[in-house]
Amino acid sequence: MLRRLAIVLAVCLAAVPGQAQTMKSLTHQPPDGALISFQLTDGTVLVQGNGESDWYRLTPDNKGSYVNGNWTKMASLPSGYVPLYFASAVLADGRLVITGGEYNFNQFAFTNQGAVYDPRANAWTKLDPPKGWGFIGDSPSAVLPNGTFLVGEKFKKNMAYLDPKTLTWTAVPSKGKNDFNAEEGWTLMPDGSIVTYDVKDHPKSERYVPEEGKWLDAGSTIVDLRGPQNCCGCIVYDPKKKCYLPPGEVGPGILRPDGTVFATGAMPDGETKAHTAVYTPPSKGHKKGTWTPGPDFPNGDQASDTYASLLPDGNVLVEGSSGTLYEFDGKKMTREPFNGAGGALMVLPTGEVLVGGSEIYQPAGTYQAAWAPTISAFPSAVTRGSAYQIAGTQFNGLSQANSFGDEDETQTNYPLVRITNNASGHVFYARTHDHSTMGVATGAAPVSTNFDVPSGMETGASSLVVVANGIPSAPVSVTVN
Repeated sequence: MLRRLAIVLAVCLAAVPGQAQTMKSLTHQPPDGALISFQLTDGTVLVQGNGESDWYRLTPDNKGSYVNGNWTKMASLPSGYVPLYFASAVLADGRLVITGGEYNFNQFAFTNQGAVYDPRANAWTKLDPPKGWGFIGDSPSAVLPNGTFLVGEKFKKNMAYLDPKTLTWTAVPSKGKNDFNAEEGWTLMPDGSIVTYDVKDHPKSERYVPEEGKWLDAGSTIVDLRGPQNCCGCIVYDPKKKCYLPPGEVGPGILRPDGTVFATGAMPDGETKAHTAVYTPPSKGHKKGTWTPGPDFPNGDQASDTYASLLPDGNVLVEGSSGTLYEFDGKKMTREPFNGAGGALMVLPTGEVLVGGSEIYQPAGTYQAAWAPTISAFPSAVTRGSAYQIAGTQFNGLSQANSFGDEDETQTNYPLVRITNNASGHVFYARTHDHSTMGVATGAAPVSTNFDVPSGMETGASSLVVVANGIPSAPVSVTVN
């Protein structure tokens, strides 16, 4: 993402009768704003402050409210690394990995530095780049179902995955890739493949199959999702005076419960409207899958490196470049009745969306029962400070649920465990880790995770749910000792 002026246009909108969506400001605002937010597996949210070097944690109150949550300053990154616009993910073991950065210390750098954050120790560990990678920058990434962290090298077609256990990188084949990875976003599909819509080689799209180590043609997006090219002339990014000519920007792509991907775009050269498109994955007779045009953004708005989140009811919440929010219901895109918000979007375990680290969007709709996680095996009694396993289905949700275009990945396709004390009504999150899969829409396949009972939580009769992307399972009864 090419850094924009820190100005979000406030668009005054009139309330629409009958709509029940609400937007609430956090009671306690983030101490230094929030550039990007990550849902940690203990229920807290880690954000990067506007100063870029400072990080804060939002902890919900004892009723589970993020609106009334509190902020705590956390550890800073390793010396020499203050990135902006990077590849990132919460891993299956509960740690956060970030690598690269289009900027470092507010300067164009396309840095190859990285770090891993351990929430238990409140500490960052330096992460070396893949062998031979001089530049990572704002690269695309995704956690594969097997838990490895896959990253694409920005200026090339190369790819490598990180083994979370050893923190070592392994190069992987990328046979058949149309163009370099710059400015492209990756959407994880239920079959474990990754879909991207090309930027430099638009309007082509591609699908990466990890088991085969190659990219396959996914057809034309039909409409142009790419914004203007070469916006900034030659960007020198290396001592040898190498020149990067930006190929344009696209918007986020979100996998929906019906198995389609809603892809958003920036305003193309020479056009007056920004487009969207819907991808239906391969089926019998359609080896590539099919694309159909979606609704255009209204009022000259667009999605040029902006955020989107999947709401519990299956609608997609999209942020326009103006800061205006829209909901896509599978057919039409509705403008929301709020002033321009701006900032990162991320689904919370309450089903709400954190907006810019300072507001909470509360959607009107709800989920279908078939989308919820189910619990089939669990401990009927647990002891504070101990770890347990829980099993069932659909613990990872139906989608990665959050997207930003190319970099700043804040996906939440992993299970959270929420325990509520029956007597007090107080809510506690048990840190989850070592999930059996990081896939999406796993259906009836058995899955599991491990959870650590907080040492300071209340004892007695309680109810426990597994939450994925804001959708909870039916509760089960547990006794906390």
